[in-house]
Amino acid sequence: MQSEGKVVAMVGDGINDAPALARADIGIAIGSGTDIAKETGGIVLIKDDLRDVALGVELSKRTMRKINSNLFWAFIYNVVMIPVAAAALLNPMYAAGAMAISSLTVVGNSALLKLTKFKYARFSDEKAEASGEVS
Repeated sequence: MQSEGKVVAMVGDGINDAPALARADIGIAIGSGTDIAKETGGIVLIKDDLRDVALGVELSKRTMRKINSNLFWAFIYNVVMIPVAAAALLNPMYAAGAMAISSLTVVGNSALLKLTKFKYARFSDEKAEASGEVS
């Protein structure tokens, strides 16, 4: 599949599949697996639940969207504010304040990722409720 240009992910515990974890574009090691799996895998699942793979994929997609959003707004800020500041149309104190607000906006936007409800998180919640782990 890799020779066809497709992205390949491999999930394993490292007992017989450490070379495949290393060769895959995305190696996902199960936390209870061998140390070699944890070293070769790009992602290490803490729990032994394979459903966390879907949650990890969803989290990575949302993280990339958030990064692109932050880059977009930072770029817009710089396109607007740098020419205004270079033309001396803005007091340097206001420019510094605007830069601080821009930084706070990026940090705040990133922090919103923590409040996101994930589609696959409900499976983990159902499993925890069934085993009595949720209080």
